[in-house]
Amino acid sequence: MLPKKKEHPAEKLQLHARNKHRARYDFNILVRSCPALKTFIAKNAYGDASIDFFNPEAVKMLNRTLLQHYYNINNWDIPAGYLCPPIPGRADYIHYIADLLGSLNNTTIPIGNHIKCLDIGTGANCVYPIIGNSEYGWSFTSSDIDTVAVASAQKIISENPSLQGQIEVRLQTNPNDIFKNIIQKDEFFDVTVCNPPFHSSETAAKAGTLRKLNNLKQHKATKAVLNFGGKQHELWCSGGEEQFTENMIRQSKEYAASCLWFSTLISKSSNLNDVYKALKKVGASEVKTIPMAQGNKVSRVVAWTFLSTQEQQNWVTAQWNKKTN
Repeated sequence: MLPKKKEHPAEKLQLHARNKHRARYDFNILVRSCPALKTFIAKNAYGDASIDFFNPEAVKMLNRTLLQHYYNINNWDIPAGYLCPPIPGRADYIHYIADLLGSLNNTTIPIGNHIKCLDIGTGANCVYPIIGNSEYGWSFTSSDIDTVAVASAQKIISENPSLQGQIEVRLQTNPNDIFKNIIQKDEFFDVTVCNPPFHSSETAAKAGTLRKLNNLKQHKATKAVLNFGGKQHELWCSGGEEQFTENMIRQSKEYAASCLWFSTLISKSSNLNDVYKALKKVGASEVKTIPMAQGNKVSRVVAWTFLSTQEQQNWVTAQWNKKTN
């Protein structure tokens, strides 16, 4: 006898209204887009078609399929062990950033590659630029401190014609710098995005993974299997999310005139007070906190600018009229 089935809504209403992943996965449709996914599909404990979300290869194949089916990315892969992020949550961030930019343009979201975005820590997966370019036509500069990740992102771009000329990947040679050597002289960005390392150490990262596995499997797990992967700099750094974000905020002051809006994902609500204090210390003129949720996971985007309301409007007039497509 099958266990009692949980009721799942037909639509994931917590996700952004424009998010293409609000409906439950239709594996029949997905397999038609990517037949290789079929190998990983099996009936779950409730008798529904699913994949084993604790199998890193299955998770990677699902991501590959989603990117192909929804974003026309026909060639996508990442090296073993690198972060394979959940696509729906990454898409949410991009859509909320689109709303933020649209709020400066009478709620009309700016479309086209004249909108310049900077992705801090793009990883081997290059997912934020892929979604942002596919959904809104924005161009991206992506940075990372890992040479393997940079090479992987560049390979994804080179193997997908739609991304060529739209995304540039730059290696950050100093891991203590976030914007220096990435933002060039006389270069301007409309927005930055970032998913900072969450944990403060490898031990903390493994403990967090065990908690997640225990919650999902509903029995005690003893080994931290990173079903979504993740290398050291992707999952943890000294001081974790809080310290990384405070460093980013402090360094953003030097590039106050180079970017319309800076932003970062903040996963831990207890970090918010220190983030707000750091923003006050550097003199951010405006700060916005945008709530996001996916299933039981609640997070938020914190965005800040050093430009006054009038300066923001001047930026829109001067920069967004330079359309190249």
